[in-house]
Amino acid sequence: MSTAPGNQDIWLSPDQLFDGQNLLTDTAVHLVNGKCAGLSPADQLPADATEKKLSGLITPGFFDIQINGGGGVLYNTTPTPEGLAAIADAHRQLGTTALLPTVITDAPQVLEEAVEAMKDAYGTHGIKGIHIEGPHISVERKGTHEASWVRPLNKRSLELVRNLRDRNIPVLVTVAPEGVAKGDVARLVEMGAVVSIGHTDAGAAQIKPVLEEGANLFTHLFNGMSQMVNREPGAVGTGINSTAYCSLIVDGHHVADDMLRLAMRARPVKDHMIIISDAMPTVGGPDNFDLYGHQVYLEDGKLINKAGSLAGAHVTMFESVARMINTLECPPEEVLRMGLSNPAALMGLTQSVANLETADVEDLLLIAPDYSSFTFLSQMV
Repeated sequence: MSTAPGNQDIWLSPDQLFDGQNLLTDTAVHLVNGKCAGLSPADQLPADATEKKLSGLITPGFFDIQINGGGGVLYNTTPTPEGLAAIADAHRQLGTTALLPTVITDAPQVLEEAVEAMKDAYGTHGIKGIHIEGPHISVERKGTHEASWVRPLNKRSLELVRNLRDRNIPVLVTVAPEGVAKGDVARLVEMGAVVSIGHTDAGAAQIKPVLEEGANLFTHLFNGMSQMVNREPGAVGTGINSTAYCSLIVDGHHVADDMLRLAMRARPVKDHMIIISDAMPTVGGPDNFDLYGHQVYLEDGKLINKAGSLAGAHVTMFESVARMINTLECPPEEVLRMGLSNPAALMGLTQSVANLETADVEDLLLIAPDYSSFTFLSQMV
């Protein structure tokens, strides 16, 4: 990736500009020494301004709060700073400039090593924190997680989260209500962790107390959770009806498009839907990888495990955003928020992740008008 010259002072006028919250037209962004220095109506630039017009959309890169792997590396099997750098760098080349590497259910030692690696890697390569997805989940809704390592939330897991939060490292923890005791979620929230409900077979009556304790997300809505039926909303219906955030895998394989549309229309609050990739090592890497000692293969755009079930996703945030806009015909501004500002708001990172006016030029994308491709803005100036 090229970098902008250190003494550069230029105004860029694209067709559209996403400032982290709103999709703007007739607006220029001022770049000085590789950083954004403000926005201006395109027809009100200083008389001596150097202006460059661009076709397409300027936006900060995307923020993915659920990345299991990339570039041939899985966090669980390479829980090291070098492994995290490889994952983050693979996704950066594909338009994701901020991420929460995600460690899934595994042996206790794997979680210990993943946490230690995060302490060293946090703040580098766009790594904004950690997502601990399991092991405190439901065996009945474990998905591709290994059942033998599923276990209730324990003192050591709480200590690990506390250890990260004492270093001001953002932490997202996915748990099933079945896997936590009364008060556990409140303890995590008091530490400053964000708690999500996922991989659960619980019904509404068991989920609502966890929401009252402060859980504020449902992990990959529709997948790995109890479903909505006539007399029981399950985790799906409870999530949709709640004011918590809901994340979604929108690759066309995990959730039917009509269900995505239904869920988005039914939410009681705006801007509480989040796109995630749930990406595995095949993104930016080879077409197979090892998971719990077994090979997972990429077949027709889907990752298939030994049981013939989906095992994570082979999709990028950019592809997901483009698909929501072009295939589902969702409003671009709403979708861009789903891929950037909504997850940033959830994690309390709006200023550092989803604010164009404070962004580095190397974290900015120029997306083609039809969302078919993108380039890094640093390659254009």
